[in-house]
Amino acid sequence: MIKLAKLFKKGAWSTHRPRVPDGERFYVIGDIHGRCDLFDELILAIEQDDAKSGNAQSTVVLLGDLVDRGPESARVIETARQWGKRRKVRYIAGNHEEMFLESFEDKEMLRHFLKHGGKETVLSYGIKKKRYNELTMKELQGELHDLVPNKHRKFIEKMEDIIVAGDYVFVHAGINPKRTLEDQKASDLRWIRDRFLKHREPTSHVVVHGHTIFEEIEHTPYRIGIDTGAFRTGNLTALVLEGDQRRLIQAQEKDGTLSVVHTDFA
Repeated sequence: MIKLAKLFKKGAWSTHRPRVPDGERFYVIGDIHGRCDLFDELILAIEQDDAKSGNAQSTVVLLGDLVDRGPESARVIETARQWGKRRKVRYIAGNHEEMFLESFEDKEMLRHFLKHGGKETVLSYGIKKKRYNELTMKELQGELHDLVPNKHRKFIEKMEDIIVAGDYVFVHAGINPKRTLEDQKASDLRWIRDRFLKHREPTSHVVVHGHTIFEEIEHTPYRIGIDTGAFRTGNLTALVLEGDQRRLIQAQEKDGTLSVVHTDFA
């Protein structure tokens, strides 16, 4: 688990608090990684929050890495799909979605995918562990085509790379700080780490991202990291943005008990 020192002093944006467009409300959710129990709890909390927070055009943004590591990736994908039929939900592709899709055709990528949480994803589609352990890599790749519904593959294929909302930009991993938003590479948006995290100069937008696990929300004037390691810590985070205000909704699991925590966020 990574915890970086705060890079900027508070108050650096005192002359201009970043904001989303007037009349809009955003619920931005960090990496779910197969923890559908937490996702279910957070969906309920967001629906309740949105209903009592006054009129606004509300958008949910999932920052990617819905799959791998946790036990219910298949159910996370289906739950995310169904939620999008009931309200406005936008989906960003993470590096784990990228690996998942490429695994259907690239045997070496499948091998890499399985080593980084993909085994749990494959098992979540109903194959028995005994059967899984008996298959060669080539046989397992063939089995994937039968196990994973085509609607799930198409859903992942249609995910976005970047979303801009007022003074904020939403991505999975981060941005290349030396490029404009219009000139970003998908590989950086899904995989970048140190070049982005160690950058200490202003950027055009506040970057809200997942990908890198922090013990607490990582907050600097120019980026907000909201991957709180759901599969490992039992803490799934949503950042709520409205006007120039920020707050958090977190679904948490401790000793088998689920709870929701609402927190103001500077």
